[in-house]
Amino acid sequence: MSTIRVVLADDERMVRTALRVILDAEPDMEVVGEAATGAEAVSVVRELRPDVVLMDVRMPQIDGIRATEQILGTLSEPPRIVVVTTFENDSYVYDALRAGAAGFLLKRAEAEDLVQAVRLVARSDSLLFPSAVRALAAEYGRPRPAAAPPWAARLTEREAEVLRLMAKGLTNAEIAGRMGVGPATTKTHVASVLAKTGARDRTQAVIAAYESGFISPG
Repeated sequence: MSTIRVVLADDERMVRTALRVILDAEPDMEVVGEAATGAEAVSVVRELRPDVVLMDVRMPQIDGIRATEQILGTLSEPPRIVVVTTFENDSYVYDALRAGAAGFLLKRAEAEDLVQAVRLVARSDSLLFPSAVRALAAEYGRPRPAAAPPWAARLTEREAEVLRLMAKGLTNAEIAGRMGVGPATTKTHVASVLAKTGARDRTQAVIAAYESGFISPG
């Protein structure tokens, strides 16, 4: 198993230290860098090219949202970014997801939840906390457009079903089992959904589905 390289971005040293202790104790993870500000996070990520970034949503200079945008907008192969927050129902969190973050994690999360989240986003196989993402979309999502998005008409029936199952947080293996197809076929469907929605990853595809009205977050 390859090692998941992680960068920690948080303005509180104690938080970074606690996260480092938890992650470095895992045989398949290594914290390769830290940052205390959003601007520093962008610089550190560009230099070290980690697989995953744990990004505090509120930091000095530039916040986690802007830092996420800069990282994803300037690197050809950007890392997966998980925003870390104190409050689950926070417009900042949804803005970060809309900006391209792969998911979010509460600062009070248990150690095993943190480790699982890092592994999950590293392999891009599912959606972190799908019910919470749905709630955030219902609370802070943009008003639904009057017309369906152009990409909706380009989805096949199978692809549309895959997108709905992605929104429920199902993994590729679970989607394959639910639809009665093979893993390779499911992977192909997921890739096609991402391409047609113009999404970087599953989280962005699901947010696009919610904000376009293709799926109701309510």
